[in-house]
Amino acid sequence: MKSNASVDGKAKPDPSTNARSLLDIENLSVCFGQKLAVRNLSLSIARGERVALVGESGSGKSVTALSILRLVGHAALSGRIVFDGEDLLGKSEQQMRGIRGADIAMVFQEPMTALNPLYTVGQQIAESLRLHEGLRANAARARGIELLARTGIPEPERRIDSYPHQLSGGQRQRAMIAMALACRPRLLIADEPTTALDVTVREQIVDLLIDLQQQEAQERGMAVLLITHDLHLVQRFAQRVAVVEKGVLVVTNATDELFANPRHPYTKRLLDSEPARVVEPVAEHAPRILDVVELAVDYRTRAKGVAGMFGSARFRALHEVGLFVRQGETLGIVGESGSGKSTLAATVLGLQRIAQGDVKIGGRSLATYRTSNDERRKLCGRIQVVFQDPFGSLSPRMTIEQIVGEGLRVHRPELGEKARSRRVAELIAEVGLPDDALPRYPHEFSGGQRQRIAIARALAVEPELVVLDEPTSALDVSVQKQVLGLLARLQKRYGLSYLLITHDLAVIRAMAHRVVVMKSGRIVESGETLALLSAPSRRYTRALVAASLQ
Repeated sequence: MKSNASVDGKAKPDPSTNARSLLDIENLSVCFGQKLAVRNLSLSIARGERVALVGESGSGKSVTALSILRLVGHAALSGRIVFDGEDLLGKSEQQMRGIRGADIAMVFQEPMTALNPLYTVGQQIAESLRLHEGLRANAARARGIELLARTGIPEPERRIDSYPHQLSGGQRQRAMIAMALACRPRLLIADEPTTALDVTVREQIVDLLIDLQQQEAQERGMAVLLITHDLHLVQRFAQRVAVVEKGVLVVTNATDELFANPRHPYTKRLLDSEPARVVEPVAEHAPRILDVVELAVDYRTRAKGVAGMFGSARFRALHEVGLFVRQGETLGIVGESGSGKSTLAATVLGLQRIAQGDVKIGGRSLATYRTSNDERRKLCGRIQVVFQDPFGSLSPRMTIEQIVGEGLRVHRPELGEKARSRRVAELIAEVGLPDDALPRYPHEFSGGQRQRIAIARALAVEPELVVLDEPTSALDVSVQKQVLGLLARLQKRYGLSYLLITHDLAVIRAMAHRVVVMKSGRIVESGETLALLSAPSRRYTRALVAASLQ
């Protein structure tokens, strides 16, 4: 298919594609009050085509995707969005409900906010199948188990009865993909579909999406619009790439040609944003900030078979895990989804009950911090966290200034209002957000911008240890490089220690002094980062490294 934007940045619709296009976006503009988020964007997607829409956080990628389904709230839309010959902007809300999920499905960026916490994932998959395909309960359940299995979730017969909070971040994302594919849509919009997935499962999901799209090409001509900042994923998945900068489509081109010969300055900048290693040596006699001693953690789950009618069973998520973090050091924790990484993080933060073993902060057992509110407040002053899902961790009723300044009000009461406001403004600037962010609310920002807000909030009280649970999963490559550099500078300036939980080995290489590899709740290998990743001794680690290079 021909490009519909020239390399000099001027978008030009391609009339020759209209006769065979599944989707035609013509001069789309999206305005939120006085803010123009998307300006005169034109893009065509053919039946059976895989197109990637890429750009930095806040560039308008997700807004464009949401506009196709008319999910942009009270934003003013102009232009045309023609799907299979019909203008979606002229459809009623009732008509759009019949299209959403059946003809056009979407995998949202943040699964925890998109999934209903009151229903199991099986019930949520079945709902779509009943509404759009008329399947009965047993048939819908069987189809749901099949979809969960195809997306790589282990024990799908058990996981189909799990609630969203009982799944890891990667498992929730895979459940979202299963829901989106349930009704065999003609257009699948995937907004950062592999954000929360580890490298090996990411490859499985990409292969799955390609396989399903090719299977449906003859019968339904299913196309995929991929919204992402992962350029490795784009290169492997997409046939054509559209690049957006500040709401303007600056270039479209065949994937191979764009990567081999990028001409637009913005495209070149995106391709040159691989994070560089910035790691300061740890002092020889640096004290230990964190000690995890033979830690075991159990979850209650529904027992199988008849036993499930009378009680629950226990599932061991961590098995005798032991590790430490010194002052000024970054310890990376890697492993596939469900390996126990996030459970370890929650336990270190005091959010998960310990079955066996102990966690010590600065040599003091975590249990001693639970004796009073004052002690718990002291713990929060020593250890902070940046969660994997920034939107779920930010209060929608508070402004950014209130969110970032909340910790200062609690832990630094001696600061006056003006001093606190100055400090909040400094933090916002440090993480790369504009001054006008302060009076705004979380929903007004992109996923990557919300993650930067969460980082600023965590750093506000100057903690000794920061738990980083997938801190760059929602960030585009250029902002990722900026944030990793910021974290490195702050570590050097304040002697911060980081417990870095991630599936991105490029981030581990850039930040971590040492790395621990986990599988099924156990540590399988650990050591100095560059030495371990260059010559892993375990087959599992070798598979992770190999998958990250693809």
